[in-house]
Amino acid sequence: MRLIELRKSGHAPSLLSSFLYFDVSFMVWVILGALGVHIANDFNLSPSEKRFIVAIPILSGSFFRLIFGVLTDRIGPRKTAIFGMCFSLIPLVWGWQFGDTIAELYLIGILLGVAGASFAAAIPMASRWYPPHLQGLAMGIAGAGNSGTLFATLFSPRLAEAYGWHNVMGLACIPLLIVFIVYIILAKDPPSQPESKPITEYLRIFKQKDTLYFSLFYSFTFGGFVGLSSFLGIFFVDQYHLSKVQAGDFVTLCVAAGSFFRPIGGFIADKIGGVRLLTFLLIAAALNMFGVSQLPALYLAITFLIIGMLCLGMGNGAVFQLVPQRFSKEIGMITGIVGAAGGVGGFFVPNILGTLKQVTGTYQIGFIVYAVLGVAVLIVLANAQQSWRKKWISNEASIKI
Repeated sequence: MRLIELRKSGHAPSLLSSFLYFDVSFMVWVILGALGVHIANDFNLSPSEKRFIVAIPILSGSFFRLIFGVLTDRIGPRKTAIFGMCFSLIPLVWGWQFGDTIAELYLIGILLGVAGASFAAAIPMASRWYPPHLQGLAMGIAGAGNSGTLFATLFSPRLAEAYGWHNVMGLACIPLLIVFIVYIILAKDPPSQPESKPITEYLRIFKQKDTLYFSLFYSFTFGGFVGLSSFLGIFFVDQYHLSKVQAGDFVTLCVAAGSFFRPIGGFIADKIGGVRLLTFLLIAAALNMFGVSQLPALYLAITFLIIGMLCLGMGNGAVFQLVPQRFSKEIGMITGIVGAAGGVGGFFVPNILGTLKQVTGTYQIGFIVYAVLGVAVLIVLANAQQSWRKKWISNEASIKI
């Protein structure tokens, strides 16, 4: 029923454009992580240097998401996305033609963060075209663009084996340019674009407790998804001694689970409420990460990771079923803030795993820490739910928390 409503509501070409923009940008954003094993071999990196190289784009993406959130509210998501795609070509060309020193890789990683900021333009584009009771599904579809990670992890190691990792960054320009052309033709700004507000008015959002809540939830779900997507290739090679291509294939399976189930998470959240769904997903994610921490046989580790990534992907959809209900007039800015928090989480996940591996000699403690964080987030969610029930009790019946 919801799918029929979705076809009759909003603007399907813009929803498709949002998905494609997010998809190709996500592929570009995590490309250093997908090439991490090849880069680490070329530069003979230590475990801590490996995690830093793959984490830099994620952290810089957090900063740029704040900027893109403001731009989306002030100039519209379409112009913001067009600028983002144009700028994303710079680090790709730089890595293709140069990128011969660690310092250059750090700078390239920082600039790749602009591609990660695509979230702050793609999600508001989808949200503003659809009514509240369809926003979970619409944003889940657009957010499924994080499947761009799948293309990076599946194809980048193979292409790097054949042509070298520098040329892979050059080849990535091709799908980016194709999506750029499609986006210009199909995408339209939604009619509900809010009037521009002074920057100081946006800053008030930071002071609200709900902003902290949503940021924390997303830093665990999305941060875990993108952080693990960038780091699992290194984990599989180090722990299970797989080849670079084999590691990329297994990472792709994990990423596919999280990506394709994100819209399902939004769909289910529309029906049963984001809080109820997120509660279940946090429990399941924590249990599966604890399972990985035992460093079991490869087939068990992959099973735990696939289920865990599936829960994190659905959790992303559940969080953003809730966000527009609370911040409908500031969706661009709040998307930037919450998305930035997700990027910060994505920065710390590979850093926790890499640093604790270097200190303790095992990945076990790192995965235990991440599982414990999931339990902590679950406790915060339970407390937040009480205040939301009081605040939103007068909202229309179609809204579910």
